[in-house]
Amino acid sequence: MKIIIAGAGEVGFHLAKQLSNEEHDITVIDVDAAQLSRCNAATDVLTITGSSTAIDVLKSAGIQKTDLLVAVTSSESVNINTTILAKKLGAKQTIARVGNAEYISEENRKMFKEMGIDYLIYPEELAAQEVVKLIERAAATDIIDFEDGKLSLLGLKIDLNTPVLRKSIKDIASEYSQFDFRIVAIHRGMRTIIPKGDDIFLNNDQIFVITTPEGTDEVVRLAGKDKTKISDIMILGGGKIGRKSAKQLEHNLNIKLIESDREKTADLADYLQKTLVIQGDGRDIDLLAQEGIVDMDGFIAVTNDAETNIITCLMAKHLGVSKTIALVDNVDYIPLTQTIGLDSLINKKLIAANNISRFIRKSNIVSIATLQGIDAEVLEYIAKPGSQITKKPVRDLKFPKDAIIGGVIRGEKGFISVGDTQVIANDKVVLFTLPGAVNKIEKFFQ
Repeated sequence: MKIIIAGAGEVGFHLAKQLSNEEHDITVIDVDAAQLSRCNAATDVLTITGSSTAIDVLKSAGIQKTDLLVAVTSSESVNINTTILAKKLGAKQTIARVGNAEYISEENRKMFKEMGIDYLIYPEELAAQEVVKLIERAAATDIIDFEDGKLSLLGLKIDLNTPVLRKSIKDIASEYSQFDFRIVAIHRGMRTIIPKGDDIFLNNDQIFVITTPEGTDEVVRLAGKDKTKISDIMILGGGKIGRKSAKQLEHNLNIKLIESDREKTADLADYLQKTLVIQGDGRDIDLLAQEGIVDMDGFIAVTNDAETNIITCLMAKHLGVSKTIALVDNVDYIPLTQTIGLDSLINKKLIAANNISRFIRKSNIVSIATLQGIDAEVLEYIAKPGSQITKKPVRDLKFPKDAIIGGVIRGEKGFISVGDTQVIANDKVVLFTLPGAVNKIEKFFQ
């Protein structure tokens, strides 16, 4: 597939990294030569310095023969103008990143479709949805649902109270053979491991488990997180993400939202029906204490300052808050946050890149997701009739050692993959892989 990415910032950069691993023909356009140099250094893409709203630049990028143009610059107007021009110049499909909530309403989506924009992506909305999922399943550090939850990937932290601590994968599989889950990865320090039977869980490991809806509660119990109940939440930051998160959570939970800007506080008080909105500096420990941070079950820090979010979440954790979520938009901080005690983090730019990847269908790949701070990918494939994946049981496939099949979705039912599982044509197969094995995996599904 020939793809043009307009914008080499974090969204464009990570999207280019994801897609270049899959042998797409990718061109990245940006006015900033330094951003393009970063892309060149880390990915196998063609770069063009210039404005994506310049017709000559689009033509030099081969817009007439482009299958997809993705506009993800920091400017909403540039993205909209780029996609409209691209469609007129011959691009088959277009995606635009926007920052205005009203644009993504059903009515307005139709209007943009008529203008030539096939898909609108609003990162703040996606980030708020991620926050809500992490609160609803508070035990998890990461959550990815497949086919509306027929299978789910849960990230869970191992600590000294975890029942499976120092047990091997083999022992756990034997002891809990009646439950629907499969451990597909261990993240230890800075390294991601595709586990074997003899691998043992250690303190501070982060594990990733594929499970069915029926197995979710049992997985959480085995990780020692079943007592994580959320009723009272404090949100720091009343921007787009904090505002939307509070709106979605306030009908089922008790929410306090702290915002430093006086005008924004008044607007939030009108917009939110059941949330207690407080005007003040969330970095003020006395204010947090006065507002009862020690009585909170969850603390969500989504200000525009990553350092503030990290520090306040660590402070909340120190005070006994069971679930903390930090917005960290500086990608360089992500590996650090995995090691210093944060429960969950969200990065709206990586979430946006993952969402765009799901929109792009590479032959029989249904969806692609990366885990924040983890050098691995979760892929969902469709098994083509006659493909290698359908010819033998899983145990006999000689699958790459850096990848593991977690589960299969057949019709309306998801189930966990075991040795004698036989994939059949049109099954959707969910697997976990390190980057080096992606091309080898593709051959099994062709």
